[in-house]
Amino acid sequence: MKQIKLMLLMAIIFAISFTSCKKDDPPSPIPESPEMTSIAIYGENKNFDITLGFSEGVYKKTDATGDLDENSFNISISGGSDISSLIVTHSAGQKYTAIKIELVDYSNGEEKITITPKDGNSIYNATAVAMEVLQTQTIGLDGIAHATINIKDDGNGTGTNTWTANNIYLLDGMVFVNDGDILTIEAGTVIKGKPGQGENASALIVARGGKIMAKGTAAEPIIFTAEADDLNGSVQDLADGLWGGLIILGKATLNTVPGEQQIEGIPQTEPRGVYGGTDNSDNSGEIHYVSIRHGGSDIGEGNEINGLTLGGVGNGTIIEFVEVFANKDDGVEFFGGMPRLNNIIVAFCGDDSYDYDQGFRGYGQFWVAVQGYERGDRLGEHDGGTDPETGDPYAIPTVYNATYVGRGDGASKRTITFRDNAGGNYANSIFYNQEKPIDIELLVDESSYTRFNNGQLTIKNNMFYQIDEPYLKVSIGDGVTDEEKNAADAALFGYFSTASNNVADPGFNLNGNTFNIIPSNDVSGNMASTPDTWFKTVGYKGAIDPANDWTAGWSLYSKYMN
Repeated sequence: MKQIKLMLLMAIIFAISFTSCKKDDPPSPIPESPEMTSIAIYGENKNFDITLGFSEGVYKKTDATGDLDENSFNISISGGSDISSLIVTHSAGQKYTAIKIELVDYSNGEEKITITPKDGNSIYNATAVAMEVLQTQTIGLDGIAHATINIKDDGNGTGTNTWTANNIYLLDGMVFVNDGDILTIEAGTVIKGKPGQGENASALIVARGGKIMAKGTAAEPIIFTAEADDLNGSVQDLADGLWGGLIILGKATLNTVPGEQQIEGIPQTEPRGVYGGTDNSDNSGEIHYVSIRHGGSDIGEGNEINGLTLGGVGNGTIIEFVEVFANKDDGVEFFGGMPRLNNIIVAFCGDDSYDYDQGFRGYGQFWVAVQGYERGDRLGEHDGGTDPETGDPYAIPTVYNATYVGRGDGASKRTITFRDNAGGNYANSIFYNQEKPIDIELLVDESSYTRFNNGQLTIKNNMFYQIDEPYLKVSIGDGVTDEEKNAADAALFGYFSTASNNVADPGFNLNGNTFNIIPSNDVSGNMASTPDTWFKTVGYKGAIDPANDWTAGWSLYSKYMN
C-alpha cells in the first residue's frame, strides 16, 4: 500500500513538473511566409526572359509538391505594348522561376512588368505557409529593377537619402526625416503606407530642421498612397483611411501658449513631433507635383490624420501642385506658421477641405476644393487660436483665386466658417454649390467679427453661385443680443456688394460623376490687385485658367473633370 501511495505521489509530482515546464516554454515562432526577393530580365524586340527569385524554395501545393506555372502569378505590363504570350518554368522546391514573355508589338523600352502572386493560395514554402498577396516585383524592359523597400524608423529616421523612381517605398509605421537630414524623392516615385491605427499609423513626418525635396513633374508626379494600391484599380478611388498622410513640421511662429506644440497623432513622448518657434522664414524643403491618396488613418477617438499637415511651417518652404484625394479627415490643415502654397487640389475628403488654426498667416493661390459623393463638411474651417483664442499673432492668411465647390442643397454644409478670432482674406475666387454661406463668428468679446470690423477679414472681388443667401452672415455666441446680430448681418449684407463681390454662373459642369470646374462662362474682369509679388497676376477668377487646365494628367482628380 505504501508503494502504491509513493507511486501516486511521484506521478503527481511529475505531472506538476511537466505542466510547469510547459508553461515556461517560449511560444512557438510565427512561421514566416516566402518572399519574392529578386528579379532580372534580358531580351529585345518582342521576346524577353525574366528570372524571379524567392527567399526559399517554393511549391504550388501545401504538401511541398508541384511546380509553379502560369496560374501561380498575376503578370501585367504597362507603358507600351501588351503581352501576347508567356510561359512559366519552375521545378518544385527551387528558389528561382523562369518566365518567358512575348509582346504583341516591339518594345518601346519604357514598359514595366509587375509580378504578384495569383492569390493567397498559389505559392507555398516547405512548411505550407503561403506567400502574401502583396508581394511584388517590378522591372522595366530596360533591365531596371523595381523593388519594394520597407521603411521602418528605428529612431534614426530616413537619414539623408534619395528615394528613386525605380522602387516603391513602403512606410511601416511613422517614419521621420530627422533634424539635419534631407530626404530627396525623385520624380515618378511611389511611396505607400501600411495600414494601421493609433500609434501604429503609417505616415511620413518631416521633423523640425529636416527637409523634404520632393520634385515631381506633371509627366512624372510623386504619389503617396496605400499599400494595397497597385495604381491600376486594386483600390477604389474613394477608399480612405488606408494609411496616414504627409506631415511637415517647422520652426515658424504660432499664437499658442507655449509657442511650441506637439502635433496631433504623434505620442507626446516623441520629441520629433514638436513644431513651432520664432523663425518665420524657416525652410522645410520643396514639394512639387505630389498626389496624396486614400489617407487619414484613425489616431484615436475619431481623430484622423490629415492628407497634408503643416505645423509651424515657414515661408522658405515651397509647396506647389499638390493633390489630396479621398482623405478620411481634412485635406490640408495648417497649424500656425507662414507657408505659401499654390496650385493645390483637395477632392472628395471626409471632413473640411482647408482647415487652419493657431495663427496661420500664409499665402495661397489657385486652391481647388471639390466635394461630392456625400463626402465633406466645410470647404474652409478657419480658426484663429486655441489656447488662447485671442493669441497673437492673429490668423490672417491671404488666398487668391480659389475655386470651392460644395455638396449642394440638402447637405446642410457651410462654405467657410471664420471663428475663434480668425481673420483672413479671400479675393478673385469662386464659391459654388454649397447650401450654407460664409459665416463669421460674433461674440460679446473679441471675435472673428472684430477682425472683419478691423479690416483683417476681407471677402472681395469674388463670384458666388448656387450659394444660399445671404452670402455672408454671422453666427453668434452666448450673450449677443438680437439687435447686435441684426446690425452685424446688415453690415455684412452691405459689404458684399461694396467689396465688389457678385452673383454669376461660372459655367461649371457638375452632374454627379463629372466635376468639370473649368469655367465655360466669362470669369474675367472686376479683379482685385494682388498684395504681394509672390502672387501671380491673372485676368480670371477661380483656380483654373479657362484656357489652361493645370490639373490635367498628374492628378487623380483630373479623371473626374471629364
